[in-house]
Amino acid sequence: MVPVNYYIILSAILFTIGALGVLIRRNPLIIFMSIELMLNAANLAFVAFARASGDPAVAYSGQIFVFFIITVAAAEVAVGLALIVQIFKSRHSINVDDMSGLKG
Repeated sequence: MVPVNYYIILSAILFTIGALGVLIRRNPLIIFMSIELMLNAANLAFVAFARASGDPAVAYSGQIFVFFIITVAAAEVAVGLALIVQIFKSRHSINVDDMSGLKG
């Protein structure tokens, strides 16, 4: 059996890679993929802690949190991609630096 520490370390590494992707990259699609990576790192931590507790009630609550995070991530991708497509149609570019003109 793999210790919980390994899962948490992997989760921290994945979250750090996702945060660096959000901060460094300028392509909105890469930014969305980095946000998804951060959400999946949080999912991994939830499941690892829920499994380590040994209590079935806690394990189910960890899985419920993961289910809600996956649902929110799917909605975020749908809305985000729709916004990116509309911005590309109007500006013919999806560079994050060019989107500053969208401020009211």
